Amino acid sequence: MGILKRIFRSVFSFDRLVGMALLFSFLTIYYIDPYPVEFARNKTFDFFQDLNPRPIPAPGKSPVVIIDIDEESLGIIGQYPWPRNIYAQMLQNLFAMGVGVVGFDISFPEPDRMNPQVIAKSLSGLDEETKAKISKLAGNDEAFANILRRTRVVLGQATYWEELNTDKGPPVKKSVATRKLSKNARDPVLLLPTAPSLVRNITLLEQATAHKFGGQGILSLVPEGDGIVRRLPTLFAYDGHMFPTLGLEMLRLATGRQTTLVEVNDAGINAVAVTKGLKLRTDKIGRVYPYFSRTDRSKYISAHEVLSGVVDPARIKGKLALIGTSAVGLLDIRAIPTEGVIPGVEVHAQFLENAFEKTFLERPNYAQVAELFLIMCGGILMIILVPWVGAKWALVIFTMIAGGAGGMSWYMFIEHKMLFDAVFAVASILLLYTAMTFTGYAREEAQKKATRDAFSKYLSPDMVSRVAENPDELKLGGETRELTLLFCDVRGFTTISEQFTPEGLTSLINKLLTPLTNEILDRQGTVDKYMGDCIMAFWNAPLDDVKHAQNACESALAMIEDMGPLNELLEREAKEENRLHIPLKVGIGLNTGSAVVGNMGSDQRFDYSVLGDTVNTAARLEGQSKAYGVDIIIGETTQAQCENLASVELDLIQVKGKTTAVRIFTLLGLEALAEDPDFVSFKTVHSDMVTTYRSQKWDESRKLITGLREQCLPFFNMCFYYDLIEERITEYEESPPDEDWIGVYVATSK
Repeated sequence: MGILKRIFRSVFSFDRLVGMALLFSFLTIYYIDPYPVEFARNKTFDFFQDLNPRPIPAPGKSPVVIIDIDEESLGIIGQYPWPRNIYAQMLQNLFAMGVGVVGFDISFPEPDRMNPQVIAKSLSGLDEETKAKISKLAGNDEAFANILRRTRVVLGQATYWEELNTDKGPPVKKSVATRKLSKNARDPVLLLPTAPSLVRNITLLEQATAHKFGGQGILSLVPEGDGIVRRLPTLFAYDGHMFPTLGLEMLRLATGRQTTLVEVNDAGINAVAVTKGLKLRTDKIGRVYPYFSRTDRSKYISAHEVLSGVVDPARIKGKLALIGTSAVGLLDIRAIPTEGVIPGVEVHAQFLENAFEKTFLERPNYAQVAELFLIMCGGILMIILVPWVGAKWALVIFTMIAGGAGGMSWYMFIEHKMLFDAVFAVASILLLYTAMTFTGYAREEAQKKATRDAFSKYLSPDMVSRVAENPDELKLGGETRELTLLFCDVRGFTTISEQFTPEGLTSLINKLLTPLTNEILDRQGTVDKYMGDCIMAFWNAPLDDVKHAQNACESALAMIEDMGPLNELLEREAKEENRLHIPLKVGIGLNTGSAVVGNMGSDQRFDYSVLGDTVNTAARLEGQSKAYGVDIIIGETTQAQCENLASVELDLIQVKGKTTAVRIFTLLGLEALAEDPDFVSFKTVHSDMVTTYRSQKWDESRKLITGLREQCLPFFNMCFYYDLIEERITEYEESPPDEDWIGVYVATSK
């Protein structure tokens, strides 16, 4: 159960749940496909085409020419719009040169203003007979219509965003058939871009193209939201019927077909076929993705050159000719992925080139499935890897995914003319990686805070900061290292506690432990535990402290010094409460040596604590402080690491529970005291006393003790200790120890 619980917590950790929520959000956003996502995708495909545009056909090799109503032609022929007889002459010249099909990127929605009937009405001063004669002359529209009736010409008509009132009757419709590739395929009329109205040609011209070799094509280009033309409709829906665009209708006339075929499947429109070998793959609403080239001026022929007949017929023969304008003032300027400014007529020309070269770009429906798969797989990898292997290695994996996806997207474009969007998938995976990295960072910060909160109860603020910033320095779980242990206990606490209520006793304990604990924490110590009125602490764990013995000794001296102000405070409180004041006095034991430190306990509950013989000895030394009448007792190893401090040897003692003797010292002060000449003299005499005592020179020891009682008082009251040694001497005089006795005293109490 424990293993399963850990696995469950790992799989459903907070950061992984955040990752799963984000992944679901990205998949939902991709499915909805809002404008920002579409915009980024379009810009990616624009970049591909701009970086590697479709090659421009060699001069004369393009199947299309553009008869350009350019600035030069406007200057030579005159103000626009031109009379329709000019267009009639242009058509006559073009077909005389062998042109295949002509398409007008122009519509003629109103009668020619130069028709004789219009002129007769507009000229003033003419008699009725003259007006009648002029009105009977053949008009320009009629001349234009005559040439349309016997040539392969597609007239342009435009979509309009509002409904228009017209008395022209229904538009001329060409046959557009539907082939359903699946049972649930929808009616393509419901899928195509819808035109609310059509700006049509005048009825005379419209009817003139109603024969099987003529046609009407919608010339409207539909830019994206940013004004760039990327996709071209092949058909528009109007009044429940399908109408071909200018380019598609020109292809139909060029191939001599009577019908255009629309293929529909469950996903939408699949393709538009002109002939068996000329099938245009579309998106689900019937649009194609032209693979755009740079602008190609070699396709352009100035309209005045066609009108004057000076054009080399080889440039015209067999071509599809588009009549349009590049004149800026006529406002037919567009933007495509490869050009910021291009005449609209060239967009139609590039459509025709793509059709003949079969270079249309494709974005098949399975591209979306592949992109969703990439988002899902990449996202799941990030969800698994970021918490598992860390941000650095997850970044390497992300870089590989991003590079592979980007490279595959480019490869599919270059080699197969397919549009595969890696941007949204890579951006989603990157955001997932970033979010999970941040979540992991936040989790680590929370852990650091928890570490600070937890260890602030045991460690100094500086130590807590080091632990939080460098958690690797914490080796939880148990390790053996050299530590200095401190035990501190209140003497006679049972008697003292009888003076207080439970609440008062709690307050007393807090007043006692707070300053003592602060002295430990201020010197990089770790409080292991409180045991009633007893404190257990240690140094050199969890972080290294090369001066652990020194810091422990200085803490012990500071703790003893704090007892003076504390007792003064407690005495004042006792007087105010009219109760007996018993001064608090503590005993401290210090020992240095190897111990095991780490998490001790069970899976459900554990403490950061220490175990070992060094710990037990430290506890025994604290207990002996009362027996020897001193405040602080330190072990030999501790004293050896703190020779700069003021200490003197007490005894060679075998504490209870031990089989070997330990040399113990009492700690009396800091370096200043250790360097005091009077203390140095006292220490020398004291050492001589200990030496004579162990040599069983009882009389000599007594003499030295007599002098030491007065000599020690300026530094510390050790009279109780000297009385203890004198009592032992008396006992040994009555019952001498063995000759090989070296001064070891066997303690009978803890």
